[in-house]
Amino acid sequence: MTRRAWLLAALQAAPGPVTTQHAAALLAGSPWPTAGRNTARKDLRDLAGRGDLRIVTADGRRAYLPEPTKRSAAA
Repeated sequence: MTRRAWLLAALQAAPGPVTTQHAAALLAGSPWPTAGRNTARKDLRDLAGRGDLRIVTADGRRAYLPEPTKRSAAA
């Protein structure tokens, strides 16, 4: 599993919007504990660019919400 796939799974289990600070804290307890705030920011931006996360504003700050899981037509 890649770091971004792991982070997306962790975000889907998190309640409410997730900020970069929260994502960095999640990564600190992941198999990639040396990933810092900048890595978390880049990962969130990439996941949003792929359509896995939606950018929202929470308390005047940028935050992210997971998009509902995509299902194939066969499922």
